[in-house]
Amino acid sequence: MSESRPVALDAMGGDHAPHEIVAGAVHAVRERGLPVVLVGSPRVLYEALADHDATKEVPIVRAEEALEMDEGALASLRRPRSSIAVACHLVRRGEASAVVSAGSTAGIVTTGKLRLKGQHGVLRPAIAVDLPTLPTPAVLLDAGANAEVKPEMLVQFAHLGATYAELAHGVENPRVGLLTIGSEAEKGDKLVRRAHELLQGSTGINFVGNVEGHDLLTGKVDVITTDGFTGNVALKTLEGAVRYAFAELRETISDSRLARLGAVMQRARLRELHRRLDPEAHGGAVLLGLNGTVVIAHGAARAQGISAACRLAADLSAAGIVPAIGEKMVSTSASRSHRLW
Repeated sequence: MSESRPVALDAMGGDHAPHEIVAGAVHAVRERGLPVVLVGSPRVLYEALADHDATKEVPIVRAEEALEMDEGALASLRRPRSSIAVACHLVRRGEASAVVSAGSTAGIVTTGKLRLKGQHGVLRPAIAVDLPTLPTPAVLLDAGANAEVKPEMLVQFAHLGATYAELAHGVENPRVGLLTIGSEAEKGDKLVRRAHELLQGSTGINFVGNVEGHDLLTGKVDVITTDGFTGNVALKTLEGAVRYAFAELRETISDSRLARLGAVMQRARLRELHRRLDPEAHGGAVLLGLNGTVVIAHGAARAQGISAACRLAADLSAAGIVPAIGEKMVSTSASRSHRLW
């Protein structure tokens, strides 16, 4: 049923909105066969669709306002008819299967919580991001929704991430690690040490212990749980390191004829490595724990990244990520009640 409903795409959010967003929508419809509805200013969007000769392929839903990229959470309250708010409203009314936006992360998180509400039993929604580990991506959360958390929230993030890893990546019994400054159980501040204790005693989750920053891309675990401040810093550090490494690689390849010849011989592998490390190829982050599927595309996403985000949102909605998290919350709540009894 969710597959027949369109993805609601916030056409006004992102560094390159609305033209790259519209181009991504057209690509998703034509190349991926996905139903997409654009949310934003009809006049602007109609003109952008006309550039692709796609005015009859992609419908438009009017939104009177838009959140600017530099606006924070409070802007969501001041603009109740923003494009991201209208997109969330479409999901809430059952007229769309999921929301995709490349707009302000703070605005998306706040609007999502206001319009879609948190799922029953979820203390805080969390942003989950795929890290390019092999053979399957590792899920890092929270990646920026909650700068300050309690130990119980870190445990819940672990459950959210494990459910996502199972559905999105087909990982059975995902291994969960807690991000801190040492592998020993006593390492870290009070928050992390208490979270470690709770994770050890939590049923329904495969907690394997602490992980450190150098473990993020090793495939040691399938899910990495942390607070939003630490997770966001870790994510952006990795993104910067990848950009630096590729810049150095390009310079090295261009240094000599022999290096260029080697690059030609390894072209296929280099392209695959670039695809695996390219954030746009994965679609974006997922805001877990709401009564609706929400995908946050990279703010600088171009058409291909927006199209990939639409694909990710449609796949997660069709796979039933929201009801799966609901079932997980019910089971963990029942397990806590049983232990207390």
